[in-house]
Amino acid sequence: MNFMASKQPENSLLGPESDSQRTLYPYVTGTSVVALKYKDGILMAADMGGSYGSTLRYKNVERMKAIGKHSLLGASGEISDFQEILRYLDELILYDNMWDDGNSLGPKEVHNYLTRVMYNRRNKFNPLWNSLVLGGIKNGQKYLGTVSMIGVNFEDNHVATGFGNHLARPILRQEWHENLSFEDGVRLLEKCMRVLLYRDRSAINKLQIAKITEEGMTISQPYSLKTYWEFSAFENPTQGAVGSW
Repeated sequence: MNFMASKQPENSLLGPESDSQRTLYPYVTGTSVVALKYKDGILMAADMGGSYGSTLRYKNVERMKAIGKHSLLGASGEISDFQEILRYLDELILYDNMWDDGNSLGPKEVHNYLTRVMYNRRNKFNPLWNSLVLGGIKNGQKYLGTVSMIGVNFEDNHVATGFGNHLARPILRQEWHENLSFEDGVRLLEKCMRVLLYRDRSAINKLQIAKITEEGMTISQPYSLKTYWEFSAFENPTQGAVGSW
């Protein structure tokens, strides 16, 4: 599935070389990605919704991909720009493999590359409209970092993009610890995704969880969370609100 970002109209007088290929506005977007370190590696979660504006148009969009042997990438934001980033990374990994020197790019190197790409495009006033999460493990060293559409980046024990930055990170700060088992890590991610499902209009109840360890990477089949919608705050959410609604 290819998603076309918004393009400026073709100028037939100047020819195709002068066409602008900027993403003027994100058209098809994905929402939050949440990731954390656990005792054996990295866990990452994202739903499969693709919103066309405010309409949940696509419900089978995979937003987590393996990068090389040691890294896992998740993205929120414009899906077509994410596809462009994956094309850049395919070329990077292919070039690295061509050396055939027994070495391969680790997650720290891939994250550093992404920070340079995002900042470079921002300086051209032609940003890639994504927030990215890059996690991985190499030689026993776990790595987890994030980079925004303007190149702001950091690494941490747990990260989130989009609404997850506001709603999931407080949960992670309170409940995360470095000796999390796989089962406890999955439960913590599911708790975060359930809160996002309740509060983020762009979230859908169809998600995947990916893990990467020294043994390799797996991405789960899509599944849904059990939900409870009978909270009193959900029954009449506008009661007492001030305004014309």
